[in-house]
Amino acid sequence: MSADTMDLDPQEAAALGRLVGAAPGPGAADLSVEELEALLFVAERPLARREIAAIAGVDAETVDARLGDLEVALRNRGIRLVSDAEAVQLTTAPQAGGLIARYVGSDPARLSAAGLETLAIVAYRQPVTRGLIERIRGVDSDYVVRALLHRRLIREQGRADTPGRPYLYGTTFEFLERFGLTSLADLPPLEAEVAGFLVAQDRAAEGDDPAGAADA
Repeated sequence: MSADTMDLDPQEAAALGRLVGAAPGPGAADLSVEELEALLFVAERPLARREIAAIAGVDAETVDARLGDLEVALRNRGIRLVSDAEAVQLTTAPQAGGLIARYVGSDPARLSAAGLETLAIVAYRQPVTRGLIERIRGVDSDYVVRALLHRRLIREQGRADTPGRPYLYGTTFEFLERFGLTSLADLPPLEAEVAGFLVAQDRAAEGDDPAGAADA
């Protein structure tokens, strides 16, 4: 695997590998906003920017420009463009959540206080091990981490280069959609006291994350 695909999940990396070197489709000399919207609409998963470029036969700068245009075009509509690092996806607008929940006959289950607390740690500190989550919370967090994984609000992002190779966790597109965010940059800033506490915990965990080794 090349360095360019190290930040993609296996499915995205495999798809990109199949596309690299392939001839562009008919008329793929440029990429319009309408074409990009249609591609993301029919995609069954988030698409990597480089994957879009390979499919359309355009360069990365063109993809980024069209993504910016599409984000502006969708700003006051019922669909949003959300991004998570390299990947992008279309999701429903948060203000339509109630109507959509009634249509599908369900409403997302409310998160417990422990779930919200853990999710906030992952969102602001990601990628993070379960050991560091437990260091910050002060209690065992195995069950709540598993619950967040089950709800697809967090996902495994590889393993840490520390003893035991504990799993690293980060947020998902479902997290962004549920909380009405278009990217992690939309997260509200932490209060200075909280930010200082997280920095202190990071420094305490540097080179020594014995609790995290239990994640493996």
